[in-house]
Amino acid sequence: MIQRFFDIAYLGLMTNLLLALSCSPLVVVLMTTDPARSWPLLALLAPLAGPGVCGAFAVLAAYSADRDIAAARTFTRVWRASARRSPALVAAATATLVVLGVDVRFAWGRPVGALVIPVLVVAMILVLATTMLALVVLSERPGVRVRDASRVSLFLAVRHWYLTLFSLVVLGLFEVLLSTRPAIALGLAAAPLLYLVWSGSRFSLNAVLPERSSVSRGAV
Repeated sequence: MIQRFFDIAYLGLMTNLLLALSCSPLVVVLMTTDPARSWPLLALLAPLAGPGVCGAFAVLAAYSADRDIAAARTFTRVWRASARRSPALVAAATATLVVLGVDVRFAWGRPVGALVIPVLVVAMILVLATTMLALVVLSERPGVRVRDASRVSLFLAVRHWYLTLFSLVVLGLFEVLLSTRPAIALGLAAAPLLYLVWSGSRFSLNAVLPERSSVSRGAV
């Protein structure tokens, strides 16, 4: 029991460290600027977080399946495997969210806003949910096409809406911590919160990812 406690503590701290290092440009901007004013730069840097999030998901998956605590090895392998497709996915999602956010800002306070804003907000939620599940897919199957991963992720995010809603609430909490207390968010909270997101998303994806992929077992 004591050994397992130390294993979990090590895994969490190492995952947080690797995630912070892989997203270091984003972290530096968060810690040195006001996110409310520097959001264009944050949006530009957001795609750099894609491989790191995939790596963190892979570490959590490996421990859940085999109690594997080789965090650095698993993270590095999956980071490299997903370094091409995951930034493209996050970039597309970020651009879409920015456009939708601008539309919401434009419609706010206008007569058309009562009709348009709810639709835009739902669209933003679907983009976030799809990206979240697609990153889990890429963490296990980095060779899959982004279009295919996004399509199946959108369908399963809607089908398992209750899990999706829970994961989005957790992501919202993480975002608040990240923007207000980045040191705490990345030093302590990232791994446990991402585990909650990963576990719910992975359950939703069981229909298309019934078994752990070769990436998690050590071969890309």
